[in-house]
Amino acid sequence: MIFFFWFTVVCVLFNCAVSAIPKPDEKRVLDNDHLSHAKHYDNEEHNKQYDHEAFLGEDEAKTFDELTPEESRRRLGIIVDKIDENKDSLINLSELKNWIQFTQRRYLEEDVDRQWRQHNVNNSDQVHWESYRKSVYGFMDEMDPKDLDKEGDTFSYKAMLTRDRRRWSVADRDGDDNLTKKEFAEFLHPEDNPRMRDIVVAETIEDIDKDNDGKLSVDEYIGDMFRGSEDGEEEPDWVKNERETFLNFRDKDKDGFMNMEEVKDWIIPPDFDHAEAEARHLIYEADSNTDEMLTKDEIMDKYDLFVGSQATDFGEALNRHDEF
Repeated sequence: MIFFFWFTVVCVLFNCAVSAIPKPDEKRVLDNDHLSHAKHYDNEEHNKQYDHEAFLGEDEAKTFDELTPEESRRRLGIIVDKIDENKDSLINLSELKNWIQFTQRRYLEEDVDRQWRQHNVNNSDQVHWESYRKSVYGFMDEMDPKDLDKEGDTFSYKAMLTRDRRRWSVADRDGDDNLTKKEFAEFLHPEDNPRMRDIVVAETIEDIDKDNDGKLSVDEYIGDMFRGSEDGEEEPDWVKNERETFLNFRDKDKDGFMNMEEVKDWIIPPDFDHAEAEARHLIYEADSNTDEMLTKDEIMDKYDLFVGSQATDFGEALNRHDEF
């Protein structure tokens, strides 16, 4: 989710947005990352913020947060008309799925474009590793080596650099240490390219594997989602359910651990379309007459589901709606 702990730190501290690993307390299913950076579930409850961002797109949400409810409703009506591809005044599953995929692709393309410009000041066809390293990690050259090893919130600068270097090498198809824009996109968002996904699985294991044995125990798996209560209260039901999920479904060979393939099945579930699943969820929640399609009135009646009283990534999108 993802996409995102390591590189979120870099973004905040050094104005860089290389991010593909979700925060440790978030669900880690890869395809969720571009639908929303919000948790899909808040404990056992479906998180409306996830729906907002999946429907609207994350960047535009920041602008939409500042709109009045009246203005956000007006703009929601505009975007519903955009989603209705065949202009029959009904939003079907395919149209809603296409819209969610559109917001996902737009986020990826804009993020890659922005960072490509940031790290390619000479507007060349490729970016060299050393140029990228200096841009993102150049501050390390002036730091005391002892400070580079210090860990806070489970990261160190050297570990971040090592992880980036490894990912860069995997994205570099011809091994010349330069990345084309396409390769750079794979470096930034490896979860979006099948040939890069093994590196994200390895990074996920490294994030959660506290004893560094290369596999995940049930306690490490739970610890990634639940920190425990300070007063020693009993675990909530959703945590107990996750323990059962680990034992019955995650640990396929029943050896008490999740290996790399089992982690891959967890964060990259085969034959599961997250955009379609989210579209089905939105239709289920808003479809008052149960015809499995949505009218504009049904969507407006569920305004809080789609954009909320503090809607998310939508305002900027509607400011440029002629591009859709």
